[in-house]
Amino acid sequence: MPREQYMVKLTVEGRARLERLVHGGSHKAREITRARILLKADAGWGASQIGQALECSLGTVCRTKRRYVEGGMDLALTEAPRSGRPPKLDQRGEAHLIAVACSQAPEGHDHWTLRLLAQRTVELGLVASFSHEGIRQRLKKTPLSRGRRRNGAFPR
Repeated sequence: MPREQYMVKLTVEGRARLERLVHGGSHKAREITRARILLKADAGWGASQIGQALECSLGTVCRTKRRYVEGGMDLALTEAPRSGRPPKLDQRGEAHLIAVACSQAPEGHDHWTLRLLAQRTVELGLVASFSHEGIRQRLKKTPLSRGRRRNGAFPR
């Protein structure tokens, strides 16, 4: 059996905090899994045993233990920042987009189309370029429904 590279030793306060996280309140599932990994590692379980018991990969177990040893409990329990492109529109820009979508359609048009909204977003200088698909995804995240009559925007 290979020697464990990262040994987890919890303090009494740390163990109590993890027990509260696992057994009480509502927390993210990944946080709870990481807390259980740390509790089992402190109890002397091996990485493969923990992975089998919690139905997670060996990489997850080793990564959680390493993050705890190198950076402490907060680092081990939280998500690492994800890679990828940041969103083009921030919250302010998204609010502006929704306001434009709720406003009167431009001259010669009955209603706002996704392509018109994308064009107006660029004209207003909110972004350098934006596709109609990006507009669709942004508006889909809101409870805005331009198709229903009783969507809360109009009194009965």
